[in-house]
Amino acid sequence: MRYPDFHINNKWILSQRRSKNKVDPNIPYAYLVEKERTAEGKIEDVATIFLTNKECPFRCLMCDLWKNTTDNTVPLSSIPKQIEYALDRLPSVKHIKLYNSGNFSDIKAIPRQDYDHIVSILDGFESILIENHPKFIHQNIIEFRDKISANLQVGIGLETVHPEVLSRLNKQMTTEDFRLSVKFLKENGILSRAFILLRPPFLDESEGIQWAKRSINFAFDCGVECCVVIPTRSGNGALDVLENIGLFHSPKIQSLEEVLDYGVSLGRGRVFADIWDLKQFSTCDSCFDHRADRMNQMNLEQIILKRIHCNCS
Repeated sequence: MRYPDFHINNKWILSQRRSKNKVDPNIPYAYLVEKERTAEGKIEDVATIFLTNKECPFRCLMCDLWKNTTDNTVPLSSIPKQIEYALDRLPSVKHIKLYNSGNFSDIKAIPRQDYDHIVSILDGFESILIENHPKFIHQNIIEFRDKISANLQVGIGLETVHPEVLSRLNKQMTTEDFRLSVKFLKENGILSRAFILLRPPFLDESEGIQWAKRSINFAFDCGVECCVVIPTRSGNGALDVLENIGLFHSPKIQSLEEVLDYGVSLGRGRVFADIWDLKQFSTCDSCFDHRADRMNQMNLEQIILKRIHCNCS
């Protein structure tokens, strides 16, 4: 395992960025509805709203979510307006994810004064998913939970349990931080899901698979209800530099299949493969559609399906 001869920190990561995209604080930068297997085992439509708000204070090495954020806290009522904007344009659903490119309980991102308005908009939903860094998992989440009638789940970026790699992601957290956060949520009746990177920087393909599997095991040992495996992508500036000097390569689609198969086979909770923009991880047009369909079905059914055989393997 090789590491760069320069120090990866906030200053260096920021220096590799291009400019942000232009965003409107009253409009979410994206929204959609897709099917997902719920914690109760039903396959149902879930709305996902990508909220426009202030950039996360953590400058993680692999993050590209900063591209659609603002430099300053959005005005009061902007977040409720965004949620209403998206829901007015989406079909009616019972489940919702509020992704805000950072931390829902960061008051510089989601003003606390907006909680009551947000809660009134979300009345009637059965489940709500928000995201948070472990250092933002505190009493604000309990306050929000107490205001809603829906089941609350918090998504946390575990990324990897490889100790050296995790420390070099500039995430400013440890596996113990993650464990304690899940414990806090569980003790307060809140579900959690872990986001796990497949082949983060500094790992080869085999190591990437091995450590993703270990990370799934660790997350379930901590008490999470769900794991999402995300193939690491370049394009944020910092990873492109590491890619150019041979310290990062995106994983193969077959590796994502292997880790999904492993996670589902455990039967310890839901395990999803992130199949957004999946084509970039494939080198074979002959089998790509079949592999994508298989992983999508496994995400929904949570059963192991017959593997795809192709000469590219």
